[in-house]
Amino acid sequence: MNQHPPGTEDEMNNGLPEQSHEVHGIEFIVEDVDFELAEAEALTAWVERIAEVHEHEIVQLTYIFCSDEYLHRVNVEYLDHDTYTDVITFDNADTSDIIEGDIFISVERVRENAEQLGVPFCDELHRVMIHGMLHLLGYQDKDLLSQTAMRKKEDYCLSLRTF
Repeated sequence: MNQHPPGTEDEMNNGLPEQSHEVHGIEFIVEDVDFELAEAEALTAWVERIAEVHEHEIVQLTYIFCSDEYLHRVNVEYLDHDTYTDVITFDNADTSDIIEGDIFISVERVRENAEQLGVPFCDELHRVMIHGMLHLLGYQDKDLLSQTAMRKKEDYCLSLRTF
């Protein structure tokens, strides 16, 4: 999708202070939720390794961690989908061998999914983070076959974690 996301515009920011941490072209932003990302440097190295394995260069990648309501507004405004979701990816790259994009993640939705699936929050968060990255690498999940392939690729990427 080559639509530009809202980023951190004031109208989306519920008045809470924004937190940001940037390393190597990868930025982590917390919008309107009480959330602190653990192991940002290790996550950065992991995401970079996945890009390298897929022969892509990360030019600019921003992860925006937010609430269900924030992500719902993004979904309605930019994608015309009136649904709640755990992740939305915006691909801003002009060529297929670079990664330039924004990945919005609902921390609340990830927490609920982790509880329902009986998995640790950090594992589900990492799965969703890499799910968004896989979209930027060209993977789709529109039908059952592509969803199965995406899940296998997520599992492979999760196996590359060293932390």
